[in-house]
Amino acid sequence: MGWRPQLSGQGLEEQIAVAQAMLDLKDENDPAREMAAQGLTDLEELMPGLVIVVSLLASTALTSASFAMHSLLLRPLPSTTTSGSLAGRVSPPAPWRPGAVVWAGDRRCRRGGVAAAGAGAWMEEAGTAVLEEAARRNPALSESYRPAGLPRPNGTVLEAQGRVCTGPEQTRPLGEEQAMRVLDTILRSATGELKEEPVSSAQLGAFFAGMTIRANCFPEATQWSEGERRAMSLFWPRLVHVLPPEVKFIADPEGTIMGANGLTGPRYIGQGTAEMRLVGALREVLAGGHLGYEEVQCVLKDVLPVGSTSENSTVVSEALLAAFLIGQRMNRETDRELKGYCLAFDDELGPPPVADVDSLTHYGEPYDGNTRFFRSTLFVAAVRACYGETCLLHGVEWMPPKGGITEGQMLKFMGANTHLSPTQAKRLLEDENTGFAYLHLQEACPSLYSIIGLREHIKKRPPLATSEKVQQFVRARGRESMVAGFYHVGYEDPLLMLMRRRTVHAGLVVKGEEGALSLTTKERSANASKGLPVNHCSGFRTPNSANFSETDGISRESFSVAVNAQELGFKSTETPRTDKSVLKNLELGLSALGGDKGPAYDRIVLNAAMADHLLGCSGAKDINSALDRAREAIDSGNALRRLMNYIKISHKVS
Repeated sequence: MGWRPQLSGQGLEEQIAVAQAMLDLKDENDPAREMAAQGLTDLEELMPGLVIVVSLLASTALTSASFAMHSLLLRPLPSTTTSGSLAGRVSPPAPWRPGAVVWAGDRRCRRGGVAAAGAGAWMEEAGTAVLEEAARRNPALSESYRPAGLPRPNGTVLEAQGRVCTGPEQTRPLGEEQAMRVLDTILRSATGELKEEPVSSAQLGAFFAGMTIRANCFPEATQWSEGERRAMSLFWPRLVHVLPPEVKFIADPEGTIMGANGLTGPRYIGQGTAEMRLVGALREVLAGGHLGYEEVQCVLKDVLPVGSTSENSTVVSEALLAAFLIGQRMNRETDRELKGYCLAFDDELGPPPVADVDSLTHYGEPYDGNTRFFRSTLFVAAVRACYGETCLLHGVEWMPPKGGITEGQMLKFMGANTHLSPTQAKRLLEDENTGFAYLHLQEACPSLYSIIGLREHIKKRPPLATSEKVQQFVRARGRESMVAGFYHVGYEDPLLMLMRRRTVHAGLVVKGEEGALSLTTKERSANASKGLPVNHCSGFRTPNSANFSETDGISRESFSVAVNAQELGFKSTETPRTDKSVLKNLELGLSALGGDKGPAYDRIVLNAAMADHLLGCSGAKDINSALDRAREAIDSGNALRRLMNYIKISHKVS
């Protein structure tokens, strides 16, 4: 009868041992030998991430309670050289049973009750060891994904930046005591007294840019407080002797703020062509002015990537770059400026590859992740892929200021390859066994990835936090859509403007929980904050009768709606909290894809179906039909199988 690997009845270690023994003992011409070789290959390919995934699913009806995965991590595999003793040590493979998950051979995935009785005991015996080892190899908390080697910002100054480096209405002036403490910290750092936590050049640029813009153009309520004035009059005469010239320029570019001690600014021009162009643009920004589309693009292409070793790379002061980025955000970017940020690096890696798919949705989640609530988009992508709605996710493993849970963290935790090129991502989009893909910014746009460290030191989100959500790293032969999350008032229309500029057929912006894409099933409280409610959605889509025209663009119809989950038949439930735990987010998502009904399951179904419905996807005109289709993708096991396939195939394409 031969042999095939299976995820039931027997641990993978024993199955690998059986396959190795059969290879040693079978005649070279025996067909069973070829089957054993293929089975061994399948098992080895399943290794990345499967240890973790199975442990998370141990309490669902998807895995056998006798599946002792912990041995794979805690003990070496049996030797392939002692075939005789090996054959004596292992048990014969268990037959396949209804309800078991089977790989290779018939590639089936059936749900049943095989795990329920013993799952608790299995987890107590083995699961803890598995997850402890997994946490060592792939951290379970989002903050563990912060890139090693990044210098940390000074906490005292960073706290002040959070108050003064924001918008005209949101800024909170410093009191005299805090202002004195901040300027004293800057002075001690500049004189070399602060060895352990110095104030970085980027922090100096961002802090003084915030102070300058507030002095020049903010309303009276958010200009300098009396305490800030007294502190500055005391410390600036000393700071002017120790700060670098570019910081003195940022603090008083026209010599109108610091009096006789502000003479450096008017004469400062920078060093080199790129820095001189940046200084010229920054003068306008520090005065509260705005730049044109081409000017923004030229500045960005001049100064990025930072830290590059390329012969053609330029070096500019991080203080100047930080001041430019935070200054543009404080002035509230115009549509022209945002378009410059959005399109500046479209051609960095050449023309994007084109996937041979009928429909592609680009997901623009906030890159800095979720810190409190369940993040559903990875699981939503697996669901939508089941019925031909291909999804491209993009982001980073870790991004300030929140440093929360991201799709990159979850995929890396499960063992997937998270560093694919756009061409490799295209292959996963086209693969009928996956139908979705994730792109890391480091591979898709190295220039923008190069300033993650600088972004931590400017504290607040720069314009890139908006524009990076509207990217097309891969194109599609067929219909294209975009989805992006937002939170702050005023960014809904700019995001839709950028999507239209991308000439996609449909665009959707969502005010989900934490400013992410996740719509909630929780009923809105009567005491909810003012402004647009959570679950607000707006966008545009192409009517079925409209045809795409390269010359005339796309005919679109607009919509705006607040999604009420109760009207769609969902019970109001509290959103599951994850609190920066990658492991908890995966537990919720994988259990839901395993058919565990509850808040996470409902949110995945709601978000998949509403995306289909609002974007005008095929078969989703009726929202109830769209909801039923999403449930079927989960209940059949198809969505979970695609996610498991992704872990495996992401390594093959590379």
